Amino acid sequence: MIYHFVVGDEAAKPLQEAIEAEPSMAGEVVVLRDVLSVGPLQKAEGQTFSELRSAFWQDVTGNDKVKIVVDDMERLLEISKAMYENEDVKAWFWMAPIPADVCAYHWLLHYMSKHIGRFYLINIAGLPFLDETGKVFYPKSFSYILPKEIIKARKLARPVTPSEVEVDGEEWRKLVQEDTGIRTAEGGKKLTSRSEDFYDKILTGFCTQQFQKASKVINAAIAKHGVPTGDTYLGWRLRKMAEAGQIKLQGDTSKALKDFDVKLFSAVVTENNTSS
Repeated sequence: MIYHFVVGDEAAKPLQEAIEAEPSMAGEVVVLRDVLSVGPLQKAEGQTFSELRSAFWQDVTGNDKVKIVVDDMERLLEISKAMYENEDVKAWFWMAPIPADVCAYHWLLHYMSKHIGRFYLINIAGLPFLDETGKVFYPKSFSYILPKEIIKARKLARPVTPSEVEVDGEEWRKLVQEDTGIRTAEGGKKLTSRSEDFYDKILTGFCTQQFQKASKVINAAIAKHGVPTGDTYLGWRLRKMAEAGQIKLQGDTSKALKDFDVKLFSAVVTENNTSS
């Protein structure tokens, strides 16, 4: 039995197809839906990690009518328990070269280090794959990889070594201690903690003094600069900047990004009139 950990529903789709087509990969896909590269990591006294993360995403969505529940931790602990009970159970983590995946690796390692030899890593950073036309490309997400290419990538699976646990094992504790708003990937498994306004200048760079859809501003920022936080988080940053008086919003900010607009405040021009 193999538990296949992967970050995000879109990345899970081709992985699920690959598992269904390849008997040697038989197992269960475990989709991690929390994006650990953004938001707080240090819980308060008496608070669980899931409660901390659920409260954060509740604030980010800006919609109190839909309750957000983050239960990645509970599912991880259930799988860890299953691994204690059955030595034939293994866990694979499919890691793409994006901050959310690298953060998830360090989070998983913090718990999976108890199962040395049965926690496997498939790291596709810098590796070539073939697209639908047969051209070589270097994907940043498993969502872009064909199932048949994922089947080939299974051969990359290798157990995380005791030396990796020793070297990488402190990273999660460091990130929790720093507890900043954003974590960026710097290559390999290295992460750097950043303030939560790290991408604000990029967002305002696409704002003008005319109202435009928040979705247009955010999509432009993601497309041009590859901002890896996801659009929901960036929508939250627009609301935070508006609360701070840096930009102006109109419309219902509790709804989708297309339902509200954003603009810069108009510049104030002062004229000094002189009399002759």
